Amino acid sequence: MTAQPKPTISEEMYLEAERTSPKKHEYYAGEVYAMAGASEQHNIIAMNVAALLHALLRGRSCRAYPSDMRVKIIKTGLYTYPDFTIVCGQSQFIDSEKRDTLINPTVIIEILSPSTERYDRSLKFQHYRTLDSLQEYILIAQDRYHIERFVRQENNEWLLSDAFGRTESIPIAAIQARLRLEDVYEQVTMASNMLNMYPHPDQS
Repeated sequence: MTAQPKPTISEEMYLEAERTSPKKHEYYAGEVYAMAGASEQHNIIAMNVAALLHALLRGRSCRAYPSDMRVKIIKTGLYTYPDFTIVCGQSQFIDSEKRDTLINPTVIIEILSPSTERYDRSLKFQHYRTLDSLQEYILIAQDRYHIERFVRQENNEWLLSDAFGRTESIPIAAIQARLRLEDVYEQVTMASNMLNMYPHPDQS
């Protein structure tokens, strides 16, 4: 028996449904994918990062958007919802009236989870790299003190640096600021085995 092809929908149909949906969905190549809910750690980290970005960007020409802001990757057609999107300069949208789908992120920040980490590191990052505007991609672990930062180079390669441990910090060059891990992970409860991976410098 020949397998039936999956039904697909147009971008217009997706956007019409998404704008009234109580839940968020990604869209790619005619298919819609429901996005999973977030853990307690994810939510606390997201609140901390939102507060940090709000303080860092006050009075600046850059602005930060939380995970309700949809992003379209023009070259691949993916619609998705990064945990945080920073735009420096004028924000551009696919619809200048609705202004609910960005197309020119400068920095994208994702908070990793067991269900999305592989996707965020591989296929999703492949989509993001096609954004000419994107300068930095930042991945925040939620089960350990660890932040990774990928920076676009002049030859269009991406350079990785990372910060381990609560006392470290990591730069975001696009906004001329640093994120301190102790601020990002404030009030986040880590498993004891994860804490022991990166002991405090004062510990012997």
